[in-house]
Amino acid sequence: MKRRERTRHLIELGGLVVKAGVVKLVDDDRAVIIGMLTEAAARLRSEDREAVLTLWRRRGKRAFGSDD
Repeated sequence: MKRRERTRHLIELGGLVVKAGVVKLVDDDRAVIIGMLTEAAARLRSEDREAVLTLWRRRGKRAFGSDD
């Protein structure tokens, strides 16, 4: 991935964290944010991976549909 593409990708991912309301809810505490992401990654390594992905995908689609 080229540098410009990578930068755009990282900015978009950061935007998702903001859109989800995480930054505001944890008062921009980056230790909490990385802890949440680490926990999510652990759940994706578990036996219930497919169920978790289905649930999160459904919630994500609803979030993209809202204007919050």
